[in-house]
Amino acid sequence: MCGHTFNSISLARIVFLVSILIGCKGIDAPTTETEILTDKPVYIFLFIGDGMGRSSEIVASRYLYGEDEGLVWNSFPVRTWASTWDVNTYNAHARTAAAMSWTQDSADPLLGYDPAIGGMEPWKPGAVDALSYYKGGATDSASAATAIATGMKTDSGNIAWASGDPVNGELATIAELMRSHLGSAIGIVSTVPFNHATPASFVSHSMGRGSYAAIADQIINTTKPEVVIGGGHPDSTTAYFSSTALGALRGSDYWNLVELNSGRDGGAALLDAASTLPTGKGLFGLFGTRSDGAFEASVPTSAAGTPDFTRGTDDPTLAVAVQAAATVLSRDSDGFFLMVEQGDIDWANHGNDAERMIGTIASLDEAVQTAIAYINHEGDAIDWSNSLVIVTADHATGLPRFPSSAFMAKGERPIRNPAVSAQWDYAGGSLTYSSTGHGNELVGVAVIGDEAPALFGSTIMDNTAIFSAIADFAGLP
Repeated sequence: MCGHTFNSISLARIVFLVSILIGCKGIDAPTTETEILTDKPVYIFLFIGDGMGRSSEIVASRYLYGEDEGLVWNSFPVRTWASTWDVNTYNAHARTAAAMSWTQDSADPLLGYDPAIGGMEPWKPGAVDALSYYKGGATDSASAATAIATGMKTDSGNIAWASGDPVNGELATIAELMRSHLGSAIGIVSTVPFNHATPASFVSHSMGRGSYAAIADQIINTTKPEVVIGGGHPDSTTAYFSSTALGALRGSDYWNLVELNSGRDGGAALLDAASTLPTGKGLFGLFGTRSDGAFEASVPTSAAGTPDFTRGTDDPTLAVAVQAAATVLSRDSDGFFLMVEQGDIDWANHGNDAERMIGTIASLDEAVQTAIAYINHEGDAIDWSNSLVIVTADHATGLPRFPSSAFMAKGERPIRNPAVSAQWDYAGGSLTYSSTGHGNELVGVAVIGDEAPALFGSTIMDNTAIFSAIADFAGLP
């Protein structure tokens, strides 16, 4: 299957079906004690642009680089597409088709996403658009993140928990497995609250994504990753993390807490803490200046065709957070797994806010460049033979489209149309959001690393196969 391009839609659908079936292999839960299976350390950066559909990438790339394929991961040697459907999406399509509901053993993956209807790749400007199909039912962020984290499909709202919410339904995550079987250090970074759906799905378990207090308690007191950096500071909102919980975190013997402090450079404080972290301590960065608990986004400005941004410094940039996390995690000679989420791409697209969306994807672009530079740095054990950088999305959100052929030039900032809130205008053209919700559109998967071509195929894969590829690279059973 790997390395081939198929011109026949029927053959491609067969290959797609096989890729889903082998991607959903799953792995048994780890034992309670570390079971070292190999002395080969691996270093994995998994970047998830929450809500980052292909059209969102194009908008940001045009502003930053004046072309559709200018983002750093657009030049990765492995590029493919992933389906994102969850059990709820599947069941909605099954009802329409008068088919059986989803089961782990007998599901037809083409009911989740059918490339004969939705296409063999996401929409691109000028192509036929299957909007009605994309909007006819789509995954939730929690179930999508669970698929990537565990290799298993589940219900909307589940955090690394099996479909149907069985007792003891915890699904082992790739982070937990790498720690348990390989001794790897693990970390999560997010620009939205650290206990939100996507980061939570890698280091906690819950039947309800909204159980923020219980999820936070699991992350802080049970899983205890070596690094947690995210939003949700109660000075900005108490919707995710309470002042009482913050007080307990401040008194922890394990965590070295770096928190939001108005007027202080949060990134500098975080880097300083990472470089001086005592042995045996975990690094916890708790920020989020926005009222929704997210990091402040970069706001694009325009100056003679030169892309530029304004931004405060109370929150660290995503790139600085990645640098701090890697500094801590790389101390472990058994390798590391780091999940990095640019979470407010999704929040921007839910609000049909193209300006904020451009700033958030720009921050992801910078963060991925930071990871590449970290691996390229000489004089340590990390290089491309034992490392992977993966950039993907959990799903598309908002489905922004260019209804006209006029090109949005480099540094050309779109302006929201005062009469149509979903429309953003620029010289000679506009982009228009098609939805405020998620879409069942394919998303990109871009990978770099010496072993990437052997692990990831060149045709459509299911999001569960991302888990399988990482597990294979790490040598997990």
